[in-house]
Amino acid sequence: MTKALDRITLLETFVRIAERGSISAAARDLGLSQPSVSRQLAELEHRFSAQLAQRTTHELSLTPAGLDLLGDARQLIDNWTAMTERHGKGGTDIGGRLKIVAPVALGQLHLADVMLQFQTIYPKVSVDWQLEDELIRFAETGCDCWIKVGTVPDDSLIVRPLAHVERLVVAAAPLAAQHTVETPSDLERVPFAALDPFDGARIMLHSKTGKVQHIGPDIAISTNNIFALHRAALMGTGAAVLPLWFVESDLEEGRLVDILPGWRAPTLTVNIAYLPGRHQPIRLRKFIEHLYDGMAGLPGFVMAKGNNHER
Repeated sequence: MTKALDRITLLETFVRIAERGSISAAARDLGLSQPSVSRQLAELEHRFSAQLAQRTTHELSLTPAGLDLLGDARQLIDNWTAMTERHGKGGTDIGGRLKIVAPVALGQLHLADVMLQFQTIYPKVSVDWQLEDELIRFAETGCDCWIKVGTVPDDSLIVRPLAHVERLVVAAAPLAAQHTVETPSDLERVPFAALDPFDGARIMLHSKTGKVQHIGPDIAISTNNIFALHRAALMGTGAAVLPLWFVESDLEEGRLVDILPGWRAPTLTVNIAYLPGRHQPIRLRKFIEHLYDGMAGLPGFVMAKGNNHER
């Protein structure tokens, strides 16, 4: 093993410790003994003449020096991986670790299949698939890309739209039968279930002809979880604004009805975000391409133009 590879290995171990917050957890991930990982951390601290982590009985946290090193370590590892992908075996041997953060419902119901198909095509890529709806701190999470519905509030990232999500007002058939709904104003007499943060006390709707109307329905329940919102709609607790991809089978089988055809809620954009960098790993580029192609076959998505393949 060369000295250069020794240094990369030490940095990879340090990054894994930082991400897992535990030497023992990092050791399990790396297939090493806990004393071996501790020695590697100690060796790295010796080389930098700085304490990089503070250890207590129950947890480990990075020191300011460790936090400062973390970003540089990830960049160096990414550069090294990019070089091995580009020059190793003619650039065809795509491997390495790919950590992806995706929204819970979309990631669970549809995108997991897309990701698993990708991993089948590139079996040497080890995928860490994390589902999270809350905002993340990209640098601290250590992910390669973040798939998010809605705005990505991080100016340090490259953000590209993948698709636009069609949303409509749905209700359980018994609830819909109790109300005559011909215009958006009629919805104000229908109880509603609302999804935070996308919809609140005021809901905007637009017609196919371009008309826009805001309504203020009676909110029976509000939640930040789309599965809970879906259950509320199915049980007749209230009408709800839900994405077409989530309720397509419910509409086809009559469990839910499109209560106001011709009117839709504003579309939401599914974005993908990642760090800028000259040496973007091939595995990430390939995943973005595969993700775009996989989402193109899903119902209720209008794919963003010009962002499927970065060249």
